[in-house]
Amino acid sequence: MTWTKKDLLDIDSLSRAEISLILDTAAGLKEISERPIKKVPTLKGKTIVLLFLEASTRTRVSFDIAAKRLSADSISISAASSSIIKGETLIDTAKNIEAMRPDMLVIRHSAAGSPHLLAGRLSCGVVNAGDGMHAHPTQALLDMMSVREVKKQIAGLNIAIIGDIAHSRVARSNITGFTRMGAHVRLAGPPTMIPAGIERMGASVAGTVDEAVEDADVIMMLRIQKERQKPFLMPSEREYAARYGLNSARLKRIRPDALILHPGPVNRGVEISPEAADGPQSIILDQVTNGVAIRMAVFYLLAGGVRHADSD
Repeated sequence: MTWTKKDLLDIDSLSRAEISLILDTAAGLKEISERPIKKVPTLKGKTIVLLFLEASTRTRVSFDIAAKRLSADSISISAASSSIIKGETLIDTAKNIEAMRPDMLVIRHSAAGSPHLLAGRLSCGVVNAGDGMHAHPTQALLDMMSVREVKKQIAGLNIAIIGDIAHSRVARSNITGFTRMGAHVRLAGPPTMIPAGIERMGASVAGTVDEAVEDADVIMMLRIQKERQKPFLMPSEREYAARYGLNSARLKRIRPDALILHPGPVNRGVEISPEAADGPQSIILDQVTNGVAIRMAVFYLLAGGVRHADSD
């Protein structure tokens, strides 16, 4: 198959072959970031607008670097520097940006469905950089890429995702992505942070963190998303760390070849200890590195790059 989509909005709309195509393309592009001169002319003349209306460090910088590595012109817009603070609607903002003829619009927004809304109204490509509690497709793709690099495959692996599942777009995208690629996903966290019916997405829910991680090939820790919780759904961070964190004692009980992931930002001493975050099983910084490659691949494919993958 070849890539035919105008937009990248979520993992749900991607087939297994399309996910593999993105991962394979990213693997081929990754070496560009290791060159002395980290730039190729692939997207020279293309313009990419980064509309980030929610706080971000890794994702925003990663998209920006990815565009520049492919020689595209990138323009960043934040909420504070946009006319949205003057009362302009998101659609009007996007339509005005489109009138300047960009080739792609990358959007992060606190409202679920915002990228989907714009994709139906804009002729340029739209990339979802995170929408509310709904989806974060490029994060899931970089997580899958990072796991595949080390484990050489995804099918058959046991993936444990621990923490604030209810408020995490990363968890939702990863559940869909890893299960679609043949892995088994098990969830754990405070009952107040496990949404009812999450099993319908294809994951199972463990009774305890220890049960979730005991045979896991991959352990993904999530931070508590306090900005989406009103009120805080645990008595204290100290209790959370003791009961649900990947601490030193729990680290000794996991498989010695288990990989430790975290989408960031990391709250050390809460969901993960420094020993786990910085230890030999951690590939947290590899995730960040691979984020650039994945976003380069997304830009390349949406811009019409020709790469082939086996069909389903």
